[in-house]
Amino acid sequence: MLLNVSELFVSYGVQPVLNNVSFTLDERQRAGLVGANGAGKSTLLKALVGQVTPDHGRVAIAVGTAVGYLPQAVSDYTSETIDDLIYQAQGDLRQLESRLRELERLMGAPETQDYDLLTEYGYLTEQFERRGGYELDYRIDQVLDGLRLSQIARDRRVATLSGGEKSRLGLAALLLKSPDLLLLDEPTNHLDFSALEWLEGYLSAYRGGLLVASHDREFLNRIANVILEIDEHSRQMKQYKGNYDAYAEAKSIEQANWLADYLAQQEELKELRHALRTQARQVSSHNRPPRDNDKFAAGFKGGRVDWAISRNVRSVEERLARIEANPIPRPPEAMHINPDFDPHALDGKTPLQATGLSKSFASHMVLEDVGFTVGANDRILIVGSNGAGKSTLLKMLAGMLPPDAGSVRLAPSVKVGYLDQEQETLDPRLAVFDAWREGRVGYREELEADFFHYGLFTYEEADKLVGELSVGQKRKLQIARLIAEQANLLMLDEPTNHVSFNVLEQFEKALLDFPGPIIAVSHDRRFIARFGGTVWELREGHLMVEGRG
Repeated sequence: MLLNVSELFVSYGVQPVLNNVSFTLDERQRAGLVGANGAGKSTLLKALVGQVTPDHGRVAIAVGTAVGYLPQAVSDYTSETIDDLIYQAQGDLRQLESRLRELERLMGAPETQDYDLLTEYGYLTEQFERRGGYELDYRIDQVLDGLRLSQIARDRRVATLSGGEKSRLGLAALLLKSPDLLLLDEPTNHLDFSALEWLEGYLSAYRGGLLVASHDREFLNRIANVILEIDEHSRQMKQYKGNYDAYAEAKSIEQANWLADYLAQQEELKELRHALRTQARQVSSHNRPPRDNDKFAAGFKGGRVDWAISRNVRSVEERLARIEANPIPRPPEAMHINPDFDPHALDGKTPLQATGLSKSFASHMVLEDVGFTVGANDRILIVGSNGAGKSTLLKMLAGMLPPDAGSVRLAPSVKVGYLDQEQETLDPRLAVFDAWREGRVGYREELEADFFHYGLFTYEEADKLVGELSVGQKRKLQIARLIAEQANLLMLDEPTNHVSFNVLEQFEKALLDFPGPIIAVSHDRRFIARFGGTVWELREGHLMVEGRG
């Protein structure tokens, strides 16, 4: 066993972040760590390496285990050049190699008959081989090429690299250390599809233990053999065997069982309340005066009946009180985006037409003469490298950013639902419920019923200020607003970012069922595969239609 975590509790002030978290990690076990943004994944990883001190609990790492940790935000490196960083990354292995050469020299002396040296040599040789020491030069080239760093000169100063290049270099340095236990916090950030596929293959064959926090479902599906989930409300951990697909299936079964248990309890409540009413009528009927004036017999029999009825009533009342004190909460409804939308309302119309759109920031041309039309049934997926202008284009289509040239025309019957990536459309000064109901009319009770319909927020969270929410909670608020707007043209900028997987799976299904046109920007491979539709690529300011997704 490489790692044993027992009853870990971490809090920030009065707010629990991790609540009685326990799990173990064995050699060759690859665990995916999942949960909503702010659920405590990064805190857990920091606690494992001693950067966060738990309030209670124990973290035990096997003696002699080399641990490698990649934080989500990579700090600046002290290394001067890439070569310096690579050399530092090999520190443990170079020391092992140096000790092996020394042992070989000592054992080669004719007067040496030390079995302890032979034992140490055997142990260190196994360690050196297991951690890839004999293929070190090959592995350096392999890792740098796989993470798209081989084209950068090794003598280049690390400080001159971009943020994405620094993140990839940090991951490369960690992999080259070949630790027994890898702890990775969102390692897929800043990776393109080819680098991501390479990393999946590398980690799938990794001979050590792995604990990786990730929001990438396809990545977890390919590398994980166990999923650890931190619940965003209870802050407790649950463990699921298998990869992401197995986890998703288990969650689906849990949801079905929750609904079945809720319905069974509702039926039991109905029967108990009916039994109380029935027995109350029996008591009322029994308490009528006897017709034969045999008061003694009536009193004797009546006492026994009263006792039996009273016992039954108490039993029913106690059972009813126990259930009502801790009822099974109602499961959230399946998400629907504008269930009243009639797709035929847009038939024969052009919901959106963009003509000659151009946009520059300072001297940098982001978009140049971009034009297209969106039909009533179109599903359009916009892809492109970081900085290609995808979010800029979507903001102009949604009317959030004026173009330098060109125009966007919406049909009169179109109502746009826009999900922005930066969450700029949310007012941090408003309470969550008020931010959701903004622009809507109706009685508060009716609006509250709609707000809590899909189980995205608790009653306590409804009164929080938007500015106090985590990024993941803000994304849920955006989704709730999108549903309530009853739009018939959706514009979605990275809709899968920052969302817990249970909400994400529901939201994706709602999008698949939505009958109107959708324009989406995404780099999520699973979303792209399920979304379908036409793929448009933004490249050097121009929009190119690639084909079907």
